[in-house]
Amino acid sequence: MRIGLIGLGRIGAFHARTLAGLEGVDQLLVTDVRPEITAQVAAEVGAEPLASPREVFDAAPDGVVIAAATPAHPELLLAAVDAGLPVFCEKPIAGLVDDAVDLAGKLAGRDERVHVGYPRRFDAGFAAARAAVASGELGRVHTVRSTTLDPAPPPDDYVRVSGGIFRDCLVHDFDAIRWVTGREIVEAYATGDQHGAPVFAETGDVSTAQVLLTLDDGSAALVTGSRYNPRGYDVRLELHGDRDSIAVGLDDGLPLRSVEPGVSFPAGTPHRFFMDRLAPAFQAELTAFTEVVDGTRPSPCTVADAMTSGWVAEAATRSMQQRRPVRIEEVVR
Repeated sequence: MRIGLIGLGRIGAFHARTLAGLEGVDQLLVTDVRPEITAQVAAEVGAEPLASPREVFDAAPDGVVIAAATPAHPELLLAAVDAGLPVFCEKPIAGLVDDAVDLAGKLAGRDERVHVGYPRRFDAGFAAARAAVASGELGRVHTVRSTTLDPAPPPDDYVRVSGGIFRDCLVHDFDAIRWVTGREIVEAYATGDQHGAPVFAETGDVSTAQVLLTLDDGSAALVTGSRYNPRGYDVRLELHGDRDSIAVGLDDGLPLRSVEPGVSFPAGTPHRFFMDRLAPAFQAELTAFTEVVDGTRPSPCTVADAMTSGWVAEAATRSMQQRRPVRIEEVVR
């Protein structure tokens, strides 16, 4: 199949290398707003460089991957669907909630081949945790703990347009909790602080956050995140049930140091960034997209999924601003 890739920044270039190595992808068409980057990445992975997204669409690929800057997502996603193409779009589908609502309305009834990027759904550990919950081996899951710790904050310019830690970062935790537990989140209570770079205070964002979530069966989930974890990139999930407890992310690359006498775990090199911690998940995610293109599987993460997790991020943002618990139904439009 022929796949078009729009956007060759950090994640786009990473996707280019992944797509070029997939057995089902025969040709890769790439473009970026920076012609020199288009040429560089195309030469690196053996892709065909094109001058613009319009040229990608005109080339009639079998599917399109959107990894451009967030403000471009709505226009590109709508153009791909209008062209009748299966499309993979990195989250979020839009940078502003009003734009996301508008886009979802325009896509309604014809978004069955839209796949939104939430890679933890394709991580082997998260998938095993989901299977354990579904099988009933944990019993009733009463407590969930989810963690995302970045080794360092993103650039200031990125923070300014990111929408904040809940929309940009911890939305991955919200999606993973929904997907693994099979429950919906009904309430969020969030706190945070602004230590570190001045940009967090300047933008009303926080560098460290905690969110207490209530699920629809009354169980609880605690999400913690930080932009400052110099030991490495830490993504974990714990599930505690009345029969058993399990954890995702307890491998030798866990960026945590035990101070227990005689304990050598974790023994490996700590994960440094999401692209090494989740590399197999990204490959599995894009392989799944080629199956969507082939028509052999439905979208594994729909626009509706992305909107639902996004509403949790909106509730968490409002909760922190207003210093109170916020029901998800308060923010849904």
